[in-house]
Amino acid sequence: MAAASSAAFADGSVSLRIYPHNELDAAGVAAELLGHAAAASEAGFDGVMTSEHHGGFAGYLPNPLQVAGWMLDRMPRGWAAACPVLLPLRPVAMLAEEVAWLAVRHPGRVGVGVAPGALDLDFDVMDVPRDDAMPRFRNGLPRLARMLRGEELGELQGDRALAACAAAPVPVISTAMSPPAVRRAAAAGSGIIYDGASDPARLRELTDRYLEAGGIHPRVLIRRVWLGDPPREAFERQRDVYRSYTPEAAQRHWRDTGFVCHDDPAALADELAATMRDTGATCLNLRVQVPGVTAEAAREQIRVLGAEVLPKLRAHDARTLPEENV
Repeated sequence: MAAASSAAFADGSVSLRIYPHNELDAAGVAAELLGHAAAASEAGFDGVMTSEHHGGFAGYLPNPLQVAGWMLDRMPRGWAAACPVLLPLRPVAMLAEEVAWLAVRHPGRVGVGVAPGALDLDFDVMDVPRDDAMPRFRNGLPRLARMLRGEELGELQGDRALAACAAAPVPVISTAMSPPAVRRAAAAGSGIIYDGASDPARLRELTDRYLEAGGIHPRVLIRRVWLGDPPREAFERQRDVYRSYTPEAAQRHWRDTGFVCHDDPAALADELAATMRDTGATCLNLRVQVPGVTAEAAREQIRVLGAEVLPKLRAHDARTLPEENV
């Protein structure tokens, strides 16, 4: 299942989520973010993703797009995507401009994902009413996708980077964990990204709804993984953090901590490939970091996953991918 393209979210791609280590000071956090991105690139991952929460919450970043740019400067190869950015917290046009200009600096290596947000802290500190989140998101997602295809630019038609998106679109994906959400993404011309804990049968249902709605863009499966003896207490603490703000309707589809742990690299690769097939995902995004996992332990997981799991995962033939992509 080697990626057929080096573009962000390409079919068959395997990327890594990267998170800050808030046990360090700010300079240490920045250094490890870039070090982990470079290590992921050198280990054979196709790309990296960063994601947004504010106030140092649970090991997230307030500036995922800026950090994605830093990472691209450090990575010898591969793509980077701020995914997800909390779309209701910023003007759509401003986000589109920033993404488009990053893509000028790193052609073919940039993607973006967006979410409506669910954590009150994020809205409070940005003086954005929480009740405005979904209306802003519903209006903003299709506009962002169009702008990053170089379409309907209006008064921004003179922006050279946005205009360049007509010939080299920047791929956009949306978090989507319900049938209405996947239909919204399909209508917007956006791909979708699933959470890291939901049961594969539920995700297959969402994939089917997306395809029925005419969705043709990437379907990204997040999986939290660990090769070897896992730090179970850290995983359980992170699950409790997510439970504190995730709607109960979504939690009903979770399974345990969401981590896929094996001592055997082949068994881990086999389970990931099977889950891609079962869910109908087109590409895979792996996560090893949670608060309580040290920067050194994360770096070692990146190394062993790259050396021992990625080759076996890529050895799965095209039949592992959803039928419409074979």
